[in-house]
Amino acid sequence: MNDHGYKVLDFHVHFVVPGLRGRVPPARGTDLTYSQRQYAWMLDAWDFPQPEAEVPDPPENLRRWVAELETKQLEAVVFLTGPGGAFMGEAQRAHPERVFGFSHVLPDDPDAAKILREDLDVHGLKGWKTYGPRFDLPLDDRRYWPLWEMLAERRRPVLIHYGVLGGGGGIVFHPRMSPLTVAPVANAFPELPIVIPHFGAGYWGDLLQLAWSCENVIVDTSGSNQWIRWMPYPLTLGDLLRKAYETVGPSRIIFGSDSQYFPRGFAQRYLQDLVREAAYAGIPRADLQRILYDNGWALLHPDAPAAGPAPRAADRFGRE
Repeated sequence: MNDHGYKVLDFHVHFVVPGLRGRVPPARGTDLTYSQRQYAWMLDAWDFPQPEAEVPDPPENLRRWVAELETKQLEAVVFLTGPGGAFMGEAQRAHPERVFGFSHVLPDDPDAAKILREDLDVHGLKGWKTYGPRFDLPLDDRRYWPLWEMLAERRRPVLIHYGVLGGGGGIVFHPRMSPLTVAPVANAFPELPIVIPHFGAGYWGDLLQLAWSCENVIVDTSGSNQWIRWMPYPLTLGDLLRKAYETVGPSRIIFGSDSQYFPRGFAQRYLQDLVREAAYAGIPRADLQRILYDNGWALLHPDAPAAGPAPRAADRFGRE
Protein backbone atom coordinates (compact mmCIF):
# COMPACT_ATOMS: atom_id res chain seq x y z
CA MET A 1 0.00 0.00 0.00
CA ASN A 2 1.07 3.58 -0.56
CA ASP A 3 1.46 6.28 2.05
CA HIS A 4 -2.27 7.04 1.90
CA GLY A 5 -3.09 3.44 2.81
CA TYR A 6 -4.43 2.48 -0.63
CA LYS A 7 -3.49 -0.36 -2.95
CA VAL A 8 -2.75 1.15 -6.36
CA LEU A 9 -2.83 -0.43 -9.81
CA ASP A 10 -1.68 1.91 -12.58
CA PHE A 11 -3.85 0.89 -15.55
CA HIS A 12 -2.29 3.29 -18.06
CA VAL A 13 1.48 3.23 -18.70
CA HIS A 14 3.47 3.30 -21.93
CA PHE A 15 6.58 1.16 -22.20
CA VAL A 16 8.81 3.34 -24.35
CA VAL A 17 11.19 1.60 -26.73
CA PRO A 18 14.30 2.99 -28.46
CA GLY A 19 13.36 5.21 -31.37
CA LEU A 20 9.84 5.82 -30.07
CA ARG A 21 9.00 8.02 -27.10
CA GLY A 22 5.46 6.74 -26.93
CA ARG A 23 4.05 10.17 -27.86
CA VAL A 24 1.60 10.57 -30.71
CA PRO A 25 3.21 12.38 -33.66
CA PRO A 26 1.87 15.82 -34.59
CA ALA A 27 -0.71 16.21 -37.31
CA ARG A 28 0.60 15.92 -40.83
CA GLY A 29 2.26 19.10 -42.05
CA THR A 30 2.75 20.54 -38.55
CA ASP A 31 5.96 22.38 -37.78
CA LEU A 32 7.71 20.02 -35.36
CA THR A 33 9.36 22.90 -33.53
CA TYR A 34 5.90 24.07 -32.37
CA SER A 35 5.12 20.66 -30.88
CA GLN A 36 8.54 20.54 -29.25
CA ARG A 37 8.07 23.99 -27.71
CA GLN A 38 4.70 23.03 -26.31
CA TYR A 39 6.11 19.83 -24.85
CA ALA A 40 9.02 21.69 -23.26
CA TRP A 41 6.56 24.18 -21.76
CA MET A 42 4.51 21.34 -20.26
CA LEU A 43 7.57 19.76 -18.61
CA ASP A 44 8.53 23.10 -17.10
CA ALA A 45 5.02 24.01 -15.95
CA TRP A 46 4.51 20.66 -14.25
CA ASP A 47 8.05 20.49 -12.86
CA PHE A 48 8.80 17.23 -14.67
CA PRO A 49 12.38 16.25 -15.59
CA GLN A 50 13.50 16.05 -19.18
CA PRO A 51 13.31 12.55 -20.66
CA GLU A 52 16.63 10.75 -20.94
CA ALA A 53 18.42 11.30 -24.22
CA GLU A 54 18.73 7.54 -24.77
CA VAL A 55 15.93 5.09 -24.07
CA PRO A 56 17.24 1.87 -22.49
CA ASP A 57 16.69 -1.41 -24.29
CA PRO A 58 13.51 -3.31 -23.31
CA PRO A 59 15.05 -5.66 -20.69
CA GLU A 60 16.69 -2.76 -18.86
CA ASN A 61 13.54 -0.63 -19.12
CA LEU A 62 11.50 -3.48 -17.65
CA ARG A 63 13.98 -3.88 -14.78
CA ARG A 64 13.60 -0.19 -13.99
CA TRP A 65 9.82 -0.35 -14.05
CA VAL A 66 9.77 -3.34 -11.72
CA ALA A 67 12.02 -1.40 -9.33
CA GLU A 68 9.66 1.57 -9.71
CA LEU A 69 6.77 -0.57 -8.45
CA GLU A 70 8.64 -1.04 -5.20
CA THR A 71 9.91 2.52 -4.89
CA LYS A 72 6.50 4.11 -5.57
CA GLN A 73 4.54 1.47 -3.65
CA LEU A 74 2.48 0.26 -6.60
CA GLU A 75 0.84 -3.15 -6.65
CA ALA A 76 0.90 -3.55 -10.42
CA VAL A 77 1.25 -1.75 -13.73
CA VAL A 78 -0.42 -2.17 -17.13
CA PHE A 79 1.71 -1.44 -20.20
CA LEU A 80 -0.63 -0.40 -23.00
CA THR A 81 2.16 -0.07 -25.57
CA GLY A 82 5.61 -1.56 -25.79
CA PRO A 83 8.02 -3.75 -27.75
CA GLY A 84 5.38 -6.25 -28.88
CA GLY A 85 3.36 -9.20 -27.68
CA ALA A 86 6.20 -11.68 -27.30
CA PHE A 87 8.23 -9.42 -25.01
CA MET A 88 5.21 -8.35 -22.95
CA GLY A 89 4.11 -11.95 -22.57
CA GLU A 90 7.52 -12.85 -21.18
CA ALA A 91 7.41 -9.82 -18.88
CA GLN A 92 4.07 -10.97 -17.48
CA ARG A 93 5.37 -14.47 -16.83
CA ALA A 94 8.52 -13.15 -15.19
CA HIS A 95 6.53 -10.83 -12.92
CA PRO A 96 3.12 -12.45 -12.38
CA GLU A 97 0.37 -10.24 -10.99
CA ARG A 98 2.71 -7.22 -11.04
CA VAL A 99 3.21 -6.57 -14.76
CA PHE A 100 0.46 -6.76 -17.39
CA GLY A 101 0.54 -5.99 -21.09
CA PHE A 102 -1.95 -5.00 -23.80
CA SER A 103 -1.79 -5.59 -27.51
CA HIS A 104 -1.50 -2.39 -29.53
CA VAL A 105 -1.90 -3.59 -33.11
CA LEU A 106 -3.40 -0.96 -35.41
CA PRO A 107 -7.01 -1.78 -36.36
CA ASP A 108 -6.43 -1.40 -40.10
CA ASP A 109 -3.36 -3.62 -40.17
CA PRO A 110 -4.27 -6.41 -42.65
CA ASP A 111 -3.17 -8.94 -40.01
CA ALA A 112 -4.85 -7.18 -37.06
CA ALA A 113 -7.10 -10.10 -36.12
CA LYS A 114 -4.26 -12.60 -36.39
CA ILE A 115 -1.91 -10.46 -34.30
CA LEU A 116 -4.53 -9.72 -31.65
CA ARG A 117 -5.43 -13.40 -31.34
CA GLU A 118 -1.78 -14.34 -30.95
CA ASP A 119 -1.23 -11.60 -28.38
CA LEU A 120 -4.22 -12.76 -26.33
CA ASP A 121 -4.02 -16.53 -26.68
CA VAL A 122 -0.32 -17.23 -27.17
CA HIS A 123 1.37 -14.41 -25.26
CA GLY A 124 -1.39 -14.03 -22.68
CA LEU A 125 -1.86 -10.26 -22.99
CA LYS A 126 -4.83 -8.80 -21.16
CA GLY A 127 -6.52 -6.53 -23.68
CA TRP A 128 -6.13 -4.17 -26.63
CA LYS A 129 -5.10 -0.50 -26.73
CA THR A 130 -6.03 1.58 -29.76
CA TYR A 131 -7.11 5.07 -30.87
CA GLY A 132 -10.39 6.26 -32.35
CA PRO A 133 -8.57 8.30 -35.05
CA ARG A 134 -6.64 5.17 -36.07
CA PHE A 135 -9.80 3.61 -37.57
CA ASP A 136 -10.21 4.30 -41.28
CA LEU A 137 -13.87 3.27 -41.15
CA PRO A 138 -16.67 3.50 -38.57
CA LEU A 139 -15.94 1.21 -35.62
CA ASP A 140 -18.96 -0.99 -36.30
CA ASP A 141 -17.84 -1.68 -39.87
CA ARG A 142 -17.72 -5.41 -40.54
CA ARG A 143 -13.98 -5.18 -41.15
CA TYR A 144 -13.50 -4.76 -37.40
CA TRP A 145 -16.14 -7.24 -36.27
CA PRO A 146 -13.62 -10.10 -35.69
CA LEU A 147 -11.67 -7.87 -33.28
CA TRP A 148 -14.71 -7.03 -31.18
CA GLU A 149 -15.93 -10.63 -31.21
CA MET A 150 -12.54 -11.90 -30.11
CA LEU A 151 -12.36 -9.54 -27.16
CA ALA A 152 -15.99 -10.03 -26.17
CA GLU A 153 -15.69 -13.82 -26.17
CA ARG A 154 -12.75 -13.56 -23.78
CA ARG A 155 -14.25 -10.59 -21.89
CA ARG A 156 -10.99 -8.74 -22.43
CA PRO A 157 -11.06 -4.93 -22.29
CA VAL A 158 -10.30 -2.55 -25.11
CA LEU A 159 -8.93 0.88 -24.20
CA ILE A 160 -9.67 3.44 -26.91
CA HIS A 161 -8.10 6.89 -26.82
CA TYR A 162 -10.53 9.51 -28.05
CA GLY A 163 -10.17 13.28 -28.20
CA VAL A 164 -7.03 15.32 -28.74
CA LEU A 165 -3.88 13.39 -29.58
CA GLY A 166 -0.48 14.80 -28.71
CA GLY A 167 0.39 18.30 -27.57
CA GLY A 168 0.69 21.43 -29.68
CA GLY A 169 0.24 20.49 -33.30
CA GLY A 170 -1.52 17.26 -32.31
CA ILE A 171 -4.51 15.68 -34.01
CA VAL A 172 -7.79 17.49 -33.26
CA PHE A 173 -9.93 16.64 -36.30
CA HIS A 174 -11.05 13.19 -37.39
CA PRO A 175 -14.40 11.42 -37.94
CA ARG A 176 -13.61 9.13 -34.97
CA MET A 177 -12.60 11.78 -32.40
CA SER A 178 -15.65 11.36 -30.14
CA PRO A 179 -16.27 8.47 -27.73
CA LEU A 180 -19.84 8.35 -29.01
CA THR A 181 -18.54 6.69 -32.19
CA VAL A 182 -18.03 3.45 -30.25
CA ALA A 183 -21.67 3.35 -29.06
CA PRO A 184 -22.82 0.87 -31.74
CA VAL A 185 -20.03 -1.52 -30.69
CA ALA A 186 -20.79 -1.04 -26.99
CA ASN A 187 -24.44 -1.88 -27.62
CA ALA A 188 -23.67 -4.85 -29.85
CA PHE A 189 -21.18 -6.36 -27.37
CA PRO A 190 -22.39 -5.60 -23.83
CA GLU A 191 -19.93 -8.14 -22.42
CA LEU A 192 -16.98 -6.17 -23.88
CA PRO A 193 -15.43 -3.71 -21.37
CA ILE A 194 -14.62 -0.45 -23.16
CA VAL A 195 -12.23 1.89 -21.35
CA ILE A 196 -12.09 5.55 -22.39
CA PRO A 197 -8.96 7.27 -21.01
CA HIS A 198 -8.18 10.84 -19.94
CA PHE A 199 -11.83 11.54 -19.09
CA GLY A 200 -12.46 11.73 -22.85
CA ALA A 201 -9.63 14.20 -23.60
CA GLY A 202 -11.86 17.11 -24.55
CA TYR A 203 -15.02 15.13 -25.30
CA TRP A 204 -16.23 15.10 -21.73
CA GLY A 205 -19.92 15.56 -22.46
CA ASP A 206 -19.85 12.82 -25.09
CA LEU A 207 -18.14 10.43 -22.68
CA LEU A 208 -20.69 11.10 -19.94
CA GLN A 209 -23.55 10.39 -22.33
CA LEU A 210 -21.88 7.21 -23.59
CA ALA A 211 -21.13 5.94 -20.08
CA TRP A 212 -24.66 6.78 -18.89
CA SER A 213 -26.11 4.85 -21.83
CA CYS A 214 -23.75 1.84 -21.91
CA GLU A 215 -22.96 -0.04 -18.70
CA ASN A 216 -19.83 -1.62 -20.21
CA VAL A 217 -18.05 1.75 -20.59
CA ILE A 218 -15.36 2.57 -18.00
CA VAL A 219 -13.83 6.00 -17.35
CA ASP A 220 -10.02 6.19 -17.07
CA THR A 221 -8.56 9.15 -15.10
CA SER A 222 -5.06 9.07 -16.59
CA GLY A 223 -2.63 11.84 -17.36
CA SER A 224 -2.37 15.56 -16.69
CA ASN A 225 -5.76 16.17 -18.36
CA GLN A 226 -4.52 19.54 -19.59
CA TRP A 227 -7.24 19.53 -22.19
CA ILE A 228 -9.48 21.14 -19.56
CA ARG A 229 -7.58 24.40 -20.23
CA TRP A 230 -9.06 24.56 -23.72
CA MET A 231 -12.67 23.91 -22.81
CA PRO A 232 -15.09 26.83 -23.29
CA TYR A 233 -16.17 26.61 -19.66
CA PRO A 234 -14.25 26.27 -16.37
CA LEU A 235 -13.40 22.69 -15.47
CA THR A 236 -11.13 21.08 -12.88
CA LEU A 237 -9.97 17.56 -12.05
CA GLY A 238 -12.35 17.66 -9.10
CA ASP A 239 -15.24 18.48 -11.43
CA LEU A 240 -14.34 15.53 -13.66
CA LEU A 241 -14.11 13.09 -10.79
CA ARG A 242 -17.33 14.21 -9.10
CA LYS A 243 -19.35 14.09 -12.31
CA ALA A 244 -17.98 10.68 -13.30
CA TYR A 245 -18.76 9.36 -9.83
CA GLU A 246 -22.27 10.81 -9.99
CA THR A 247 -22.90 9.39 -13.48
CA VAL A 248 -21.52 5.84 -13.25
CA GLY A 249 -20.74 5.24 -9.57
CA PRO A 250 -17.50 3.85 -8.07
CA SER A 251 -17.33 0.59 -10.02
CA ARG A 252 -16.69 2.05 -13.49
CA ILE A 253 -13.81 4.46 -12.89
CA ILE A 254 -10.16 3.34 -12.98
CA PHE A 255 -6.91 5.08 -12.16
CA GLY A 256 -4.08 5.49 -14.64
CA SER A 257 -1.07 7.80 -14.80
CA ASP A 258 -0.08 7.85 -18.50
CA SER A 259 3.53 7.52 -17.32
CA GLN A 260 6.12 6.93 -20.01
CA TYR A 261 9.73 7.84 -19.51
CA PHE A 262 12.59 7.94 -17.04
CA PRO A 263 13.91 9.58 -14.92
CA ARG A 264 10.34 10.63 -14.04
CA GLY A 265 9.04 7.06 -14.01
CA PHE A 266 5.66 6.83 -12.32
CA ALA A 267 4.03 10.29 -12.37
CA GLN A 268 3.12 10.26 -8.70
CA ARG A 269 1.62 13.72 -8.60
CA TYR A 270 -1.31 12.48 -10.71
CA LEU A 271 -2.11 9.96 -7.97
CA GLN A 272 -1.71 12.58 -5.26
CA ASP A 273 -4.00 14.98 -7.13
CA LEU A 274 -6.69 12.32 -7.54
CA VAL A 275 -6.58 11.27 -3.88
CA ARG A 276 -6.88 14.91 -2.80
CA GLU A 277 -9.81 15.65 -5.11
CA ALA A 278 -11.60 12.46 -4.02
CA ALA A 279 -11.29 13.60 -0.41
CA TYR A 280 -12.63 17.06 -1.28
CA ALA A 281 -15.55 15.45 -3.14
CA GLY A 282 -16.44 13.33 -0.13
CA ILE A 283 -15.88 10.05 -1.96
CA PRO A 284 -15.67 7.28 0.67
CA ARG A 285 -12.31 5.56 1.07
CA ALA A 286 -13.82 2.21 0.08
CA ASP A 287 -15.03 3.68 -3.22
CA LEU A 288 -11.68 5.34 -3.91
CA GLN A 289 -9.99 1.99 -3.28
CA ARG A 290 -12.17 0.55 -6.04
CA ILE A 291 -11.03 3.30 -8.39
CA LEU A 292 -7.34 2.95 -7.53
CA TYR A 293 -7.14 -0.84 -7.60
CA ASP A 294 -10.20 -3.10 -7.45
CA ASN A 295 -11.86 -2.07 -10.72
CA GLY A 296 -8.65 -2.36 -12.75
CA TRP A 297 -7.84 -5.71 -11.18
CA ALA A 298 -11.29 -7.03 -12.09
CA LEU A 299 -10.84 -5.97 -15.72
CA LEU A 300 -7.56 -7.90 -15.87
CA HIS A 301 -9.10 -10.98 -14.21
CA PRO A 302 -12.57 -11.41 -15.72
CA ASP A 303 -12.89 -14.99 -14.40
CA ALA A 304 -11.97 -14.16 -10.80
CA PRO A 305 -14.63 -13.66 -8.12
CA ALA A 306 -15.68 -10.05 -7.69
CA ALA A 307 -14.02 -8.17 -4.83
CA GLY A 308 -17.42 -7.21 -3.45
CA PRO A 309 -20.78 -5.78 -4.46
CA ALA A 310 -20.45 -2.70 -6.63
CA PRO A 311 -23.71 -0.75 -6.91
CA ARG A 312 -24.77 0.42 -10.33
CA ALA A 313 -25.18 4.13 -10.90
CA ALA A 314 -28.93 3.70 -11.33
CA ASP A 315 -29.14 1.92 -7.98
CA ARG A 316 -27.07 4.53 -6.15
CA PHE A 317 -28.71 7.59 -7.61
CA GLY A 318 -32.27 6.44 -8.18
CA ARG A 319 -32.26 6.75 -11.97
CA GLU A 320 -33.44 4.26 -14.53
